[in-house]
Amino acid sequence: MLKAVLFDMDGVIVDTEPLHHKAYYGMFNTLEIDVTEQQYQSFTGQSTINVCRQLCNHYELVIAPEELVQIKRDIFKGLFVSDGSLQLIDGVLELIQDYHKNGVTLVLASSASMQTIESVFNRFELDPYFKAKLSGADLKASKPHPEIFLKAAETSGFKKEHCLVIEDSTNGIKAANAAGIYCVGYKSLHSKNQNYESANLVIDNFKSISYQHAKKLLSVH
Repeated sequence: MLKAVLFDMDGVIVDTEPLHHKAYYGMFNTLEIDVTEQQYQSFTGQSTINVCRQLCNHYELVIAPEELVQIKRDIFKGLFVSDGSLQLIDGVLELIQDYHKNGVTLVLASSASMQTIESVFNRFELDPYFKAKLSGADLKASKPHPEIFLKAAETSGFKKEHCLVIEDSTNGIKAANAAGIYCVGYKSLHSKNQNYESANLVIDNFKSISYQHAKKLLSVH
């Protein structure tokens, strides 16, 4: 029986990648360094501090990596308020409201920093629907390690057999599998080069996992 849904955030609830891209390039311009798009793509999935350390080494910058992180964060924060391109993923608000209305407990389990999570939740007024928000940045291990989903299931108050994960990345799907939780792989327009083979179900539209559909998934599983 479906009791809880554990949501990833980036690529499932909202797509913040365009904003991160603009913030990074704003930082590159501030520092007057020329970073190619190919080089930028190689940073995917790395923490901001690691990216900034690499930049300092590669360009022999006389500025601390931590200062670079702050420059990027400040630009990102400004974009968060002013940039109209940041929108919820199509159909996700209706899905969240549908689950909530039917008494399903919702927990966010994202690799994003808590600062970014709070910004997204405040901007789109999502707090009333969720019991808790977990950031992978606060945990010892990150996806594909199962820690975040095991913790999210525990936080929901239900056994993992009664939980469902919605993920859009290879690492997230692997983490859900390792946690032993039913995983729906959401193949969005924003998901590039991700592998969905190990997801229990792959969808490209949230209507196919409305409460009426989703509650049947676990009973068959």
